[in-house]
Amino acid sequence: MKAIRRFTVRPVLPEPLRPLSDLARNLRWSWHAETRDLFQSVDPEAWSAAGGDPVRILGRVRPARLAELAGDRRFLRRLTAVADDLDDYLTGDRWYQTRADGMPGAVAYFSPEFGITAALPQYSGGLGILAGDHLKAASDLGVPLIGVGLLYRHGYFRQTLSRDGWQQEHYPVLDPNELPLTQLKEPDGSLAQLSLALPGGRALHARIWLAQVGRVPLLLLDSDVEENDLGERGVTDRLYGGGSEHRLLQEMLLGIGGVRAVRTYCRLTGHPEPEVFHTNEGHAGFLGLERIAELCADGSDFDSALEAVRGGTVFTTHTPVPAGIDRFDRELVARHFGADAELPGIEVDRVLRLGMETYPGGEPNLFNMAVMGLRLAQRANGVSLLHGQVSREMFAGLWPGFDPDEVPITSVTNGVHAPTWVAPEVLRLGARQVGSERAEDALSVGGSERWDSVAEIDDQEIWELRRTLREQLVQEVRERLRASWRQRGAGNAELGWIDGVLDPDVLTIGFARRVPSYKRLTLMLRDRDRLMELLLHADRPVQIVVAGKAHPADDSGKRLVQELVRFADDPRVRHRIVFLPDYGMAMAQKLYPGCDIWLNNPLRPLEACGTSGMKAALNGCLNLSVLDGWWDEWFQPDFGWAIPTADGAGTDPDHRDDIEAAALYDLLEQRITPRFYERGRAGLPDRWIQMVRQTLTLLGPKVLAGRMVREYVERLYVPAAQAHRALAPDAARELAEWKARVRAAWPGVSVDHVETTATTATAELGTTVGLRVRVGLGELTPDDVEVQAVSGRVDAEDRITDATVVPLKPAGAPDLDGRLLYEGPLALDRTGPYGYTVRILPSQRLLASAAELGLVAMPSGEGVEGAGVLLR
Repeated sequence: MKAIRRFTVRPVLPEPLRPLSDLARNLRWSWHAETRDLFQSVDPEAWSAAGGDPVRILGRVRPARLAELAGDRRFLRRLTAVADDLDDYLTGDRWYQTRADGMPGAVAYFSPEFGITAALPQYSGGLGILAGDHLKAASDLGVPLIGVGLLYRHGYFRQTLSRDGWQQEHYPVLDPNELPLTQLKEPDGSLAQLSLALPGGRALHARIWLAQVGRVPLLLLDSDVEENDLGERGVTDRLYGGGSEHRLLQEMLLGIGGVRAVRTYCRLTGHPEPEVFHTNEGHAGFLGLERIAELCADGSDFDSALEAVRGGTVFTTHTPVPAGIDRFDRELVARHFGADAELPGIEVDRVLRLGMETYPGGEPNLFNMAVMGLRLAQRANGVSLLHGQVSREMFAGLWPGFDPDEVPITSVTNGVHAPTWVAPEVLRLGARQVGSERAEDALSVGGSERWDSVAEIDDQEIWELRRTLREQLVQEVRERLRASWRQRGAGNAELGWIDGVLDPDVLTIGFARRVPSYKRLTLMLRDRDRLMELLLHADRPVQIVVAGKAHPADDSGKRLVQELVRFADDPRVRHRIVFLPDYGMAMAQKLYPGCDIWLNNPLRPLEACGTSGMKAALNGCLNLSVLDGWWDEWFQPDFGWAIPTADGAGTDPDHRDDIEAAALYDLLEQRITPRFYERGRAGLPDRWIQMVRQTLTLLGPKVLAGRMVREYVERLYVPAAQAHRALAPDAARELAEWKARVRAAWPGVSVDHVETTATTATAELGTTVGLRVRVGLGELTPDDVEVQAVSGRVDAEDRITDATVVPLKPAGAPDLDGRLLYEGPLALDRTGPYGYTVRILPSQRLLASAAELGLVAMPSGEGVEGAGVLLR
């Protein structure tokens, strides 16, 4: 019989065990081994059945067992120690508290998904895992972050396979009362709630759930409340589901509702109000509009409020392709704002102008969430050096007249939260080497360029550790494969072969990620005969573990999954290659440590960062990857291999795949498998172990989320907080009025005449020549602009590369035509073809970048004498 209603019955813990409840409700347990060990000792069998979830295990333990533990002195001593450790972690000073004055009092971090733990399935892939690692690292560092997201009642889908290998999706209903969450309440005990206005006088109501991630509160908004009609209740039903209006409502709730949730949380708890708002991808971009509306309600005009909001906003873009950005029809957006809907105090036209693609190559009828994010943030970044470059090129239309290198989008390369992703066995080895406290600091806070103590670990210990991790993966794979085949309809009698799947002494390759076409799940299948030879080689075999989900609406991705599954089903190779369905955090935590090689073969440069290889590296797994994302930045032959790419503009996609697949097979046959199987005098693969050691020593410190969050604090959060403070109402009004005046007057700005003291077209290295430039500023003054000389080597088309910028100084009063003379030196510091130009940019103390307004005046072809200088 099926129940007609479901309740969550919480256990009543005996008084001595009450700290267990606090430990279960703080998600620090998800990365703190001692806390997990404590809960496992409560009831090992229930712990396994609960999937390692403390909240669920407390609901399953028999009262008799709880009573027994309440009288167990040894257990109570352990409980006290773990509870005291959590208290120290939550209240003691950490890295952030040792910084100088002037740090942000609080930072609000918005993301559509958060991957904290498998027990809170609110993520689909890399964006959510990155957001979860950002929160955990901020907690470890003591950064006063407030996370903001949505609570999806179905989470992301669970994946199974049909008998013929086709992906099938299942959406289990999540009961928030069974998750490590609490509801935010008003002082009178009622549930805290917020609402958004919808067209036609309707409203979207949401409650606020709180997940405590170490020191960091994570607020999750839930629209499945009785006050909503059926349609509105479904707004937070599933991650990345539904049509355009559904997605728009999700993003309005995340951005606008999220700011209101932060205000409610700060009012109820006394938490400092955020000075900086960080939007992780464009989904939360509407948060800027809500903050503008707040300032307008306090008496600011729209333009002044816009400047104040921009100063304190950071925008991170994660996509290297326009197709990855949410874009909405302008009429749909217009219907949800204005007098009859949300933010009635802001003209709909002002809302639309923030997101419209009003630049060459844009589609002017589409509202682009990333474009709005960039226009509402004074600071923006990509997530690796290469992705920063790709983003500057992709969004260059927003800053016309500037080279892509000058587009104000920087980069902070992603990192991963080592305590979450490093296997306990690796942690224990590190703790034995340097002590548990130093090992914990090295993994969470970071700061060291190298981990030299790894060099002192014995080769035998490293190799035994790697084999242990591989053996654990083999057992995990067999259990998951057996479960998958049962779901596909196989009986136990058919599955005896699974006991021979994988071998703990064979070189193991891992490949696990989402399955959009650019990640090329099936590149390894390009030449199946060669792959079979690799898998079945008599002396140097390889084995491959593959996992990944295709988006429910992506049939081409599902076909790729099916193609891989069908190959892995072949009785000739099924003991050497497996596909594991339902890739998620729990699987990943076993997969990364157990692999020897982590494979990544996207189409370059379409991988923004690709952090799975970082997690593998922290466990001593070597990377084999296309030079894309983070690997393009940090690859060295000391700790991995680069797959050559054929990414010329004219390369046929099929031919490109053939070339790159052949390069992959060559690397495996000629360089990787020989190194793994070759043995030195002590019977160990000495050169392989040396690469593992180099991976941990040199790469380990770089890939940490602690390093990433420290960079965000120092390079983005602190400057944004300073701008937020500087842009008080009067200063914001001054900046807005100045921008309006400069934009109106800019057509009258010109570079009229350029001359140099150089008398020939060649000059000696080290020579300094003088520049004299006459400019017209129209209605502007010298205080409004900077006149610059830009010089450097020139390419065959006279484009300046690796430019040096020198400001020129005004000299004397205006001439009879009102033109001003600017002068300055030009140092000829490089040999070869060399050129310069002159330009005028707006200049004001409150600008974060000279390119901020997207205005520049350059010389016309006339009136330029000796405009290029050639050095020999």
